[in-house]
Amino acid sequence: MVITCSKEHGIGIIRVDKSLTSASVDLFREQLSKWQLGEPDVKNYVIDLKQVDFMDSAGLGTLIATLKRVTELGGDMKIASLQKKPRMVFEITRAYKVFEIYDTVEDALKMFN
Repeated sequence: MVITCSKEHGIGIIRVDKSLTSASVDLFREQLSKWQLGEPDVKNYVIDLKQVDFMDSAGLGTLIATLKRVTELGGDMKIASLQKKPRMVFEITRAYKVFEIYDTVEDALKMFN
């Protein structure tokens, strides 16, 4: 299991439970797509990266692809609880300009209201 999905106030909360790397991104995409099929009313998402202590370019690429897909369907996606090493990947690649990043899931959820 790479992710744990839940819903709060109609917003999907996707908790990533391990490093997001080339070894885990296929499973991430598969699990997220399966959950999304069962929750067609969910348009907005918070990706909780609290448990992610490492991310490579494949992980970042998957998050960018997920954001693109979500926005194409009329939704929005925010990142929460970005840890030190993954934050460096966001800074080096300037991906922080693409994503809205919040310290906590609660902070990210508030931005949907």
